[in-house]
Amino acid sequence: MKEFSVGRQPAVRFVMRLVQGALIGLGAVLPGISGGVLCVIFGIYKPVMELLSCPVRNFRTHVPRLLPVILGAAVGFLGIANLLSFFLETYPDQSVCLFVGLIAGMLPSLFREAGEKGRTRASYLSMAAAFVIVLALLGTLNVLSVQITPNFGWYLFCGFCVALSVIAPGMSFSTLLMPLGLYTPFVDGLGHLDAGVLVPGALGAIVTVICLAKGIDSLFAHHYSCAFHAIVGIVIAATLMIVPYGSFAVSAGALAANLICLAAGIAAALALDRFNSRFPKEN
Repeated sequence: MKEFSVGRQPAVRFVMRLVQGALIGLGAVLPGISGGVLCVIFGIYKPVMELLSCPVRNFRTHVPRLLPVILGAAVGFLGIANLLSFFLETYPDQSVCLFVGLIAGMLPSLFREAGEKGRTRASYLSMAAAFVIVLALLGTLNVLSVQITPNFGWYLFCGFCVALSVIAPGMSFSTLLMPLGLYTPFVDGLGHLDAGVLVPGALGAIVTVICLAKGIDSLFAHHYSCAFHAIVGIVIAATLMIVPYGSFAVSAGALAANLICLAAGIAAALALDRFNSRFPKEN
């Protein structure tokens, strides 16, 4: 608890963790962005996974440290849903271009994190394999134009995807749900606090954490380099699939707007990375 005592630096750190939590919650909702990836970039993935994999044992030691992140994530996840829905409906192409820029700007940080414990030939092979598999999977879903009628069972699946996007960095739930036609109704339900969406979504997320958190935590503990390079491949493939390529050729104005949003996203992500680098990672 010492790090949250009164003082300039601890206060700044607390606010920084709130902002990071809000961005993680936002990233869990935004198309193409993974809350888990942001946890990695912000240096809090390890303590988050320790808490999720052993919540009873680590509650007293980890919750106080992660409380501002948890609060910020709740605000970012639920508070932004209505606004996000509005912009996606009103300015769909520009919104997605901004998201793509954010992801592109975060890639250097993610690649740096992937090589923290060294790189081997297996690391690059895992990155290439993940890229090809995810690109093929999402491409097939787009070609087939799969559409599903939302119901309780599918909202359980949405909760599964949300939790997976946190415990398995790079697995953005939105890129899985958008090709299935589940993304918009799920986000709308979150924004309006619809119990018919929130309850099954929460259940799906909880079950996923209980079943998979320990296994994924062990995977990254024993195969760090390969696992994180696979993340990079997943992120690149998922990002390429959500770029609104056709909108760039609609008009000169549309081209300019898309490029401005891309540049703004990249600049914001790089600025955030520079600011975040001033603070030590959680251990």
